[in-house]
Amino acid sequence: MIRVLIADDQEMARDGLALMLSRADDIEVVATAADGREAVEAAHRVRPDVCLLDVRMPRLGGVEACVELRREFGSGGAQVVIVTTFDEDRVVDDALSAGAVGFLLKSASAALVIEAVRAAASGDGLVAPEITGRLLRRLAAAPDPAAPTQEPFDALTEREEDVVALVAAGHTNAEIAELLHLSVATVKTHVNAILTKLGARNRVELAAFAFRTGRVT
Repeated sequence: MIRVLIADDQEMARDGLALMLSRADDIEVVATAADGREAVEAAHRVRPDVCLLDVRMPRLGGVEACVELRREFGSGGAQVVIVTTFDEDRVVDDALSAGAVGFLLKSASAALVIEAVRAAASGDGLVAPEITGRLLRRLAAAPDPAAPTQEPFDALTEREEDVVALVAAGHTNAEIAELLHLSVATVKTHVNAILTKLGARNRVELAAFAFRTGRVT
């Protein structure tokens, strides 16, 4: 069971996310918080696997709370997914730099929110499709030196190439599974294999690799 903490200063937003997650039988909301400080304190008590944090909250915002969670629990602690109405480049960059593994807009569907939680729990990351294209263009203009840019030593299979293109287009594992007529578990296996071959840390770097090597434009 994936244990989730939700932090948002709007009760309706917290309830909405909790309702979305209630559709998944492998996810349990173990705590909610009205601000980032309360979220960090709750994380000490309930030890969630994933935290869904709003950006702008009283006392402590989501990005700052992410920094504290990383500092106190390290990379092995709760993984953070930012869920917000603000999709400005600076907010996205700050969140990812702080250690968040996912970034979603509050308009995201229940399927996408559930996919992001599952991805975060497995150490992966998922960025909202609306943001992916803009993020990739900026990565190409100012590349991360740690991100893969060369062809892997072990060549990608034809199916892995299909998965790379769809990840780069911002599709979730569930959507990729439907498009390629595969199970979600098989898609996850392909994604993990691709990340290993590329030496990439997350889906964002995988997508950046596809963009820089001409697999997507």
